[in-house]
Amino acid sequence: MSLALPFAGVTLLENLQNVTGKMAVEPEISLFIHPNASRDDALALGEKIQRILNTEERPSQVVFIPKETALKSLEQKEGITEVVRTLGRNPLPDSYLVRVAGNDGDPRFATYIDSLATQFKGLALVHRVQIDSDWIKRLAAIVRFIRTSILLLGATLAVIIVAVIFNTIRLQVLTRTEEIALVRLVGASRAYIRRPFYYTGILLGFLSGALALAIVAASLHPLNSSITDLARLYSTEIRLAPPNLRLVVILLSISTFLGWIGALLSVNRHLRRIH
Repeated sequence: MSLALPFAGVTLLENLQNVTGKMAVEPEISLFIHPNASRDDALALGEKIQRILNTEERPSQVVFIPKETALKSLEQKEGITEVVRTLGRNPLPDSYLVRVAGNDGDPRFATYIDSLATQFKGLALVHRVQIDSDWIKRLAAIVRFIRTSILLLGATLAVIIVAVIFNTIRLQVLTRTEEIALVRLVGASRAYIRRPFYYTGILLGFLSGALALAIVAASLHPLNSSITDLARLYSTEIRLAPPNLRLVVILLSISTFLGWIGALLSVNRHLRRIH
């Protein structure tokens, strides 16, 4: 049961990272030109923008959006047409839309986008710079927080697991005190005596990990039913997948290692007292 909590957290984190990886779209940087700038000056700014992008070997696209085109797009939105007509003029400035490819979820890519935005802000005639990828950064921060929480929870429960196996092996050692003493009299080595207890600790750790994974897998079905109903309200599809083979091997290795550590500490302590 103690292993099921961190195992479930790791499974949730793995699914969350898969979802965020699919959301790693190309961020768009919007550059709004000063309203008083002429059209020729606004068009000439495109060369400076491209020069900044050429400093990094990343595929990018620069699109100039005249204020007339932006106004037509705005008028197509419901409820905005009458507002624009009331103004009697075009309130929108010329702008550039910069798309940068290569977003693989790496935090360094977000740093690169921030660096581009800072350089764009320093250009003459640029009135405002807007990035539409801030929500991705917030989501990445949430994932980092969940990962740290799972690590702390896992470390705490690992100590509990070691203590449980420690006491389990301790009881076995105490109930076999006479048998251990007899085997010692006939010349058995310490390694020979310790080995069965090590095997017991390893087996306990492995079986506990397997049972924890079974609990997590069984819990995914009712969770997916609830998540499917929630995702349908947002016209999307999200489904929690069970741990893949690589993750299963890692988690079972960790649980087996914890079982061996608990047995090692217990056997060394209590056999030393017997001897």
